[in-house]
Amino acid sequence: MSALEVRGLTKRFGGLAAVSDVSFTLAEGEFLALIGPNGAGKTTLFNMVNGYVRPDAGTVALGGRRVTGLAPRRMWRLGVGRTFQITQTFASMTVRENVQMALISKHRRTRDVTGRAARLHVAEADALLTQVAMADEADRAASELAYGDLKRLELAVALAHRPGVLLMDEPTAGMAPAERGRLMALTGEIVASEGVSVLFTEHDMDVVFAHAHRILVMNRGALIAEGTADAIRADPTVREVYLGGGTMFADA
Repeated sequence: MSALEVRGLTKRFGGLAAVSDVSFTLAEGEFLALIGPNGAGKTTLFNMVNGYVRPDAGTVALGGRRVTGLAPRRMWRLGVGRTFQITQTFASMTVRENVQMALISKHRRTRDVTGRAARLHVAEADALLTQVAMADEADRAASELAYGDLKRLELAVALAHRPGVLLMDEPTAGMAPAERGRLMALTGEIVASEGVSVLFTEHDMDVVFAHAHRILVMNRGALIAEGTADAIRADPTVREVYLGGGTMFADA
């Protein structure tokens, strides 16, 4: 059974078809990339999968259960996590406290926050920080972190909910090239060890070709290709619409 199944998703904004009849599956434990030029419809597709936007047509199924149109919080409770292009952390809290807050929510203990939050789920938070190589930064304020470290913190927060499916929107945006590779290698290790299924958008082709198990390509709201890195590199339609007929794919 697929971890995630999308069938015929369509969304229009006025006369514009932002996403048009897109279908794909995300296998259990798969690291699946979604690429395409700006305006291709990737974020709208993510938002429909995650419940932020209701589709005009089509279905989303999670582990065989139809979840089309469920609110983001319900999707989160069902095991769909998400990271964002712009990091979503509490700047005034420490690194550990950010993860603790996610764990408090996961365990439905939000009424215990006042006065007790600092003592809740400390060991579990530290274990997650160790997993993303952030244990040494646990007591630092999130506001003091370099951008690459913020991305790793956001990953730890997302993993606190033990998601079965993780959506990562531009996970390496704003990062230096070396940091991009390290973050995606770390994510790949987590995919392999935890069995998390990941769908991610990304503009850095080196990252995509180095780490994705399979690649989906969108253009003008439609899915135009899918396959392995070698298949996508060789696809003439992808070369034309994504890179204007250039050679970057062949050299990536």
